[in-house]
Amino acid sequence: MINFNGKVALITGGSRGIGAATAKLFARLGADIAINYRANKDEAEKVKADIEGLGRQCLMSKADIAKRSNCENLIKTTIEKFGRMDILVNNAGIWTEAAIENMTDDILDCLLDINLKGCFYTASAAVPFMKKQKSGNIIFIASTAAQRGEAFHSHYAASKGALIALTKSLSTELADDNIRVNCVAPGWVDTDMSHEALIGPDASKILSLIPLGRAATAEEIAGPIVFLASDWAGFIDGEVLNVNGGAVLAG
Repeated sequence: MINFNGKVALITGGSRGIGAATAKLFARLGADIAINYRANKDEAEKVKADIEGLGRQCLMSKADIAKRSNCENLIKTTIEKFGRMDILVNNAGIWTEAAIENMTDDILDCLLDINLKGCFYTASAAVPFMKKQKSGNIIFIASTAAQRGEAFHSHYAASKGALIALTKSLSTELADDNIRVNCVAPGWVDTDMSHEALIGPDASKILSLIPLGRAATAEEIAGPIVFLASDWAGFIDGEVLNVNGGAVLAG
């Protein structure tokens, strides 16, 4: 069976939603965990308690990944505590709305700094340590928005499309160092970020576009993330794993 005994996984945005579900699943499978949070300390502490209740260690760090220095410190403190880092899940992200003609620099920069630059910063800080280990897994979390676009969320879709390109680029760049790089592209997931949309006036329209007829749970995204980091996916590199209930059939 899949196990991560002796492994360390860092999940950004690990205080809630997909990040929290992923952190807890890695822990159940034997990994020690590092998570970061930006503002929600109480939720992060609950995740930490759950992980420690499973008998695993958990490092909880406050870090705004929009800043390179914070990402570098996040990686550094993880290595200092555990002595290694095997898995980086770049999950942290935001989802905001703006018509293109109303998209200010502040709206655009805020989203790109977190969704895109934060992934560059954490990966660039983690890679030197993974190269020393001669092993590692980096997993980016994209979105179906990257594949089909999303009206009034063009900046979000663009940031997630960039992560798909980043996945493909780094997978070949880092293969010689035994570092695999893959991506999970979720569709609609019932998390805090999307919950209002899923219960709002457009909910029936949203669900009608999903052949399975519902949004995913966070745990249903965590499973594919963990799979890609496992030995079962040892020959998968540079791939985008679509987890969307059949809504976007991107082969």
